Amino acid sequence: MRHIARPRPDLPVGILLAAGLGSRFDPAGVRNKLTEPLPAGPMRGLPVAFAAARRLRAALPRVIAVVRPGTAHADTLGKLLAEAGCEVLLSAESERGMGAALAAAVRASHDARGWLVALADMPAIAPATMLEIAEAVIAPDAGSDVIVAPRHDGVRGHPVGFGAAHGPALAALDGDEGARALLRDHPVQYLDTLDAGVVRDIDTPLDLAELMRD
Repeated sequence: MRHIARPRPDLPVGILLAAGLGSRFDPAGVRNKLTEPLPAGPMRGLPVAFAAARRLRAALPRVIAVVRPGTAHADTLGKLLAEAGCEVLLSAESERGMGAALAAAVRASHDARGWLVALADMPAIAPATMLEIAEAVIAPDAGSDVIVAPRHDGVRGHPVGFGAAHGPALAALDGDEGARALLRDHPVQYLDTLDAGVVRDIDTPLDLAELMRD
């Protein structure tokens, strides 16, 4: 694994989306997948969102984590993400969906050189993979309208990097579609990777049980 030195201040801002309800994991809402402990691997026992945040912070100097306020797990989740080194953004707008949550974080970092958008239910991505994507966003030959995404076995994964020119469009997002329209309407630079973590998210208890087995 590539050694990660102290994150450079010129890198894009990380956005960790942690505002979903995770209803597929527990329809009753008693258990929140983001606060569940990882069952195996180097971060065994750590909450899912904490592990995802720590890995993103290992690659980037600034990470904004978006949390939906008013839920049963909001306080716990916010404390975990702050402990992991994130700036926690409690956004009531996130009730409208992932797009609204992402827009709130971009508006809170409007002067960034770009953004690396990650999901809090994907804790298995290597920091070196995140750094590679972040560096591609600000590479000398990359335009400010670049979009960079990892690809594993032909499948696009996360996190996705956006150049600064996409700031206004990201800040205007709403609803639950997220940035899919941008990915559909603009060229995407793919970085092929052996890191399977870029396509492994947690939707169900079975996903969590199998996540770190490889």
